[in-house]
Amino acid sequence: DEIPTVVGIFSAFGLVFSVSLFAWICCQRKSSKSNKTPPYKFVHVLKGVDIYPENLNSKKKFGGDDKSEAENKSSMPKNSLHLDLEKRDLNGNFPKTTTKMQGFPDLENSSPKHFAERKKDSVSPDSSRSITSLSSENKQDKLGTLFFSLEYNFEKKAFVVNIKEARGLPAMDEQSMTSDPYIKMTILPEKKHKVKTRVLRKTLDPAFDETFTFYGIPYSQIQDLTLHFMVLSFDRFSRDDVIGEVLIPLAGIELSQGRLLMDREIIKRNVRKSSGRGELLVSLCYQSTTNTLTVVVLKARHLPKSDVSGLSDPYVKVNLYHDKKRISKKKTHVKKCTPNAVFNELFVFDIPCDGLDNISIEFLVLDSDRGSRNEVIGRLTLGSSAEGTGGEHWKEICEYPRRQIAKWHMLCDG
Repeated sequence: DEIPTVVGIFSAFGLVFSVSLFAWICCQRKSSKSNKTPPYKFVHVLKGVDIYPENLNSKKKFGGDDKSEAENKSSMPKNSLHLDLEKRDLNGNFPKTTTKMQGFPDLENSSPKHFAERKKDSVSPDSSRSITSLSSENKQDKLGTLFFSLEYNFEKKAFVVNIKEARGLPAMDEQSMTSDPYIKMTILPEKKHKVKTRVLRKTLDPAFDETFTFYGIPYSQIQDLTLHFMVLSFDRFSRDDVIGEVLIPLAGIELSQGRLLMDREIIKRNVRKSSGRGELLVSLCYQSTTNTLTVVVLKARHLPKSDVSGLSDPYVKVNLYHDKKRISKKKTHVKKCTPNAVFNELFVFDIPCDGLDNISIEFLVLDSDRGSRNEVIGRLTLGSSAEGTGGEHWKEICEYPRRQIAKWHMLCDG
């Protein structure tokens, strides 16, 4: 009787020890994982504004008055909980004590007047000369001013950009004489980080106050980067209107002293026109026995430089039409940063009728853009009613079924 009792006691102690050891190991892993800084992590902080701007009142939507904000802050009780989203750590926790950066005021408490007063201290002499050296055309056609701040967090190895506001934007809607602006930002030259703000409805002086934090960017690489801000106006029924752009090379900008407040004039978008839209190599084969059309997208070359960085991220969208009605669509993978892309992707389409008389196929070469709608680089149509090489290529595949025929085609405007 004593042996089973002793075995039961040892088993109970062993079980308690195993559970305690397992709980201790889990706590150690959790604490070690929380201290790691994930590489190339991006955090977007939206401060004080609802994500759906149409639900806001006019003051909240258009920035409001600084006086009302100061009164609200002073009227808050001391025991009330005030969360500053910019001061959270990677785990979303709030530190017990926070230290303000020396030499620069908090961006949340700064008004547009403060931007004007501190422009001389925050902007380098070279950049101030570039602001005053606007051409006469830009002075006549004002596109507004963009206010933002730059900061580098050495502790977290993070580059922080706060898009404060834009003022004096032109009206893109002729009926309401307003715009629905938003801003798309890209870090050049790699275009690895693409972000955009929310859309603010019916305003020419949008107050965004959105913070974008990019982890994994060493401070030594900041001087080699360039910020590209694209200011657009949202259009529900067509392509968004481009208001203008701001290009900020970070070479010569010192961020070691703390947050830097800046403002730049918005200029017209620099669209680099080329002699052509490029060429596309495609191969087609019509199988009369199975009534299928095999399409191979092979290569693209000499694509225009549609982006500020000088490189595009092309891909091809293939649409099959029957009597001018689209019945099928396919697309290739995106090729990063190249004007001469090699796709080598095959698609098979089932033809709903006998023969290719009422069939046409459209190739759209687009520039992939994660932040907004993809821009059409060029277009190619093959069919019985197509002109030029498109019509000739289509005639050949109809006359020689079961034969794969490849040809280069010039792309036309999208």
